[in-house]
Amino acid sequence: MTFSLRKEEILIDILVRLPAKSLVRFLCTCKSWSDLVGSSSFVSTHLHRNITKHAHVHLLCLHHPNVRRQVNPDDPYVTQEFQWSLFPNETFEECSKLSHPLGSTEHYGIYGSSNGLVCISDEILNFDSPILMWNPSVRKFRTAPTSTNINLKFAYVALQFGFHHAVNDYKVVRMMRTNKDALAVEVYSLRTDSWKMIEAIPPWLKCTWQHHRGTFFNGVAYHIIQKGPIFSIMSFDSGSEEFEEFIAPDAVCSSWGLCIDVYNDQICLLSGFYGCEDEGLDKIDLWVLQEKQWKELCPVIFPPLGDCDRIIGISIGIELLMEKKDFDKGVGELYLCNYESKQVLQTGIKLAVMKYDEIEFVFAITY
Repeated sequence: MTFSLRKEEILIDILVRLPAKSLVRFLCTCKSWSDLVGSSSFVSTHLHRNITKHAHVHLLCLHHPNVRRQVNPDDPYVTQEFQWSLFPNETFEECSKLSHPLGSTEHYGIYGSSNGLVCISDEILNFDSPILMWNPSVRKFRTAPTSTNINLKFAYVALQFGFHHAVNDYKVVRMMRTNKDALAVEVYSLRTDSWKMIEAIPPWLKCTWQHHRGTFFNGVAYHIIQKGPIFSIMSFDSGSEEFEEFIAPDAVCSSWGLCIDVYNDQICLLSGFYGCEDEGLDKIDLWVLQEKQWKELCPVIFPPLGDCDRIIGISIGIELLMEKKDFDKGVGELYLCNYESKQVLQTGIKLAVMKYDEIEFVFAITY
C-alpha cells in the first residue's frame, strides 16, 4: 500500500512538470492515468506549479504568418492572413496555430486568458456575439448561453474574462453602452453557466465618458475611462458586483501610450514615451495601485525602438510587451523590455495591426 502510494506520488511529481499539450497524450494511455490527469486536484497542482514557477509560459499573438511588403492597402492579404498562434516565451518560435474551435473561417478576437482557458468571440463585438470559453491544449470548449436580459442594440460592447479566486469561478464581464450613454453590465458564471444583469450602476457612470483599455485581475475588471480631460480607472468586482473609481495620477493627460496591466500582482498604469537624462534612452512612467492609492515607481527606461513604438502590456514579472510599427509591411514588431536590466529583446513575431475607424490595435497576451 505504501509502495503503491509512493509510486503515485512520483508519477504526479513527474507529470506536473509537463506542459498541458503533452499531458493530453496521457489521457489515452490507460484509465488510471486518465483519471489522474483529469482530476481536479492534479489540475490545481499543475496550474499552481506553472504559475508560481512561470513554467511553460507562452505568448498568444495575432500575427502575420507570412510578411511581405504591402503596396495596395486593399490587398486581400490584409484580411486573409491573420493567425492566432502560441509562441514559447523562451524561443518565440511558433509552436501551435489556433483555428476556431467551431471551424469558422471568420476572424475572431481573444478577450482574456486564465489557467489555460481563453475567452473568444467576434472580432467586432455586438450584444448577441457568441462567447466561447476554450482550452486550446485539450481542444475542449463551452459556449455561453444567449443572454435573455438584453433587448437593445448597443453602440459599444467590451468583454473581459478571468478567474475569481474568492468565489472559485471563471467569469465573463460584458459592458455595453448606447449612443445615449446608457450603460448595461452583465456577468457570466462558468460554474452556473448563466448570465446575471447588474442592476445597480453608480451615478458617476451615468454620464458621457470615453472607454480606452482594460484588463482583468483577481476577478476584477478594470477599464481606463475618460470624462472630459480627466482620466480614471473604473473597477468592477465580478464576485461582489461592486464598482469603484480611481482617479488617475495628474501626469496622465493623454490616451496615447496609456496602458493598464498587472505588475508584481498589482494593477499598474504606464504612460508617456519621452527621452530621459540618459543620452539615447526613452522612458515610460509607471504607477501601481496600492491600498487604493497610486504609487509612482521608477520609470521604465529602455533604448528607443524607432519613430513609432508603444507599450501593449506586460508578459510575466518584469517583462514589458512593446510594439514597433513597420510602416512598409504594415505590421508591428514585438519586443520584450526588461524593467530591471533595461535590455530589449526582439522576438521576431510580426503582429497583425487591426484598424477600427482611426484606432489601431495589436494583440499579444500571456497564455
